[in-house]
Amino acid sequence: MENSIKESSVKSVNPFNNEIVKQFDVMNDKELESKISKADAAFKTWKKTAFNVRAKLLHKVASIMRDRKKELGALATLEMGKLHREAIQEVELSAAIFDYYADNGEKFLADSPLETPIGFAFLSYEPLGVLLSVQPWNFPFYQITRSAAPNIMAGNTMLFKHASNVPQCAQLMEDIFLEAGAPEGVYQNLFIPGEKASELVSDIRIKAVTLTGSEPAGASIAAAAGKYIKKSTLELGGSDAFIVLNDANIDEAVDAAVNGRMWNAGQVCTSPKRIIVEESIADSFLEKVKVKFASIKVGDPMSPETTLAPLSSEKAVEGVIKQVQQAVKEGATVLLGGKRIDRKGAFMEPTLLTNIEPGNSAYNEEIFGPVFMFYRVKDENEAVALANATNFGLGGSVFSGDEKRAVNVARQIETGMVYINHLTGITPELPFGGTKGSGYGREQSPAGIYEFVNAKLIRITKASNPN
Repeated sequence: MENSIKESSVKSVNPFNNEIVKQFDVMNDKELESKISKADAAFKTWKKTAFNVRAKLLHKVASIMRDRKKELGALATLEMGKLHREAIQEVELSAAIFDYYADNGEKFLADSPLETPIGFAFLSYEPLGVLLSVQPWNFPFYQITRSAAPNIMAGNTMLFKHASNVPQCAQLMEDIFLEAGAPEGVYQNLFIPGEKASELVSDIRIKAVTLTGSEPAGASIAAAAGKYIKKSTLELGGSDAFIVLNDANIDEAVDAAVNGRMWNAGQVCTSPKRIIVEESIADSFLEKVKVKFASIKVGDPMSPETTLAPLSSEKAVEGVIKQVQQAVKEGATVLLGGKRIDRKGAFMEPTLLTNIEPGNSAYNEEIFGPVFMFYRVKDENEAVALANATNFGLGGSVFSGDEKRAVNVARQIETGMVYINHLTGITPELPFGGTKGSGYGREQSPAGIYEFVNAKLIRITKASNPN
């Protein structure tokens, strides 16, 4: 079957059994030009639509997603392997984000008065134009939603280059927008290779670009955006610290750490990748982790009994296995797992890794799979130092029975988000984004709608408030 696949196509492959499900032709230059032209033409009209018209569209998209959540969830499971119940939760979250911006976008973008001693001044928030959004496969609907919802509500039009291994999910979102009544060109999916996305930034009709993905991909997009003086936002993954202080509820912390690390087969940018525990409770914590590991059930992601799904692809599982093997060569210890599971599909054993010292590749790398990295520290100061000993800075968690103490530790962590006694979470009203090597810019919350609008100053020097 492999021989029948065209070189100029993107493939949908089921990681549960590695079978090719569907293929789509990559767009040629003429087709791509047509998409960009439609987006540019649509912007000229869409930017003038009333907020209630835009809100109606987003509410309809949310409604369709909720009505078809089992179908959409099954498609995400088919293409990238996540547990079906997790996929349904992702669809529900996406619908909530569309509703959030539909409900609040007009308020967020209302003229904002400014204090000035002479006359009257205000900021008018105006859309930029055609935006390019480059998104990854690990949350095929949510990642799209984070950039689509605020920016379409703001009056921009969108071109999406989704990950090549989730083409059906990518196309389905365009279909849903059209079904919801979106004018042609407001939301379009692009079947193009990754390197083509960076080239597109040079097009004068594309005004800004957002990317969630790897550091190399982010560097390429940021370089192109800088060259052509265009706004960009980046979310480039993380190696989040999960700090457990000695006054924490150990059982709650263990449940959160293990469940969080195995969520989406460990393929989450904000997953608790480095579990940092104070020495006085480290042994107890580790023993409870081992018990929790014993209850993990690997299997069919469509089955409600399965708790660990396959990774997204053969390439993904091979890459994670290689990282673990390299870490062991450099002195780390595998307490549990560490190997490929002997069955069809992109499966890996849940893995518990310890004795990871500075200089070990695993100490600095992001491992995008079900690998639980355990660290002991003598006190909270050492915990903070270890948490900050990375170029990443996306999310993080602090578990403690003393909220004041936990907040004090959280303030010292160099990251974009810290949750107290909880995993790094996702809700429409809270900003999402990082610092350092994890990128820049924010999505969700009011902040998400201001990234790609022009905050235009309008000043009347001799008049009172004209409103």
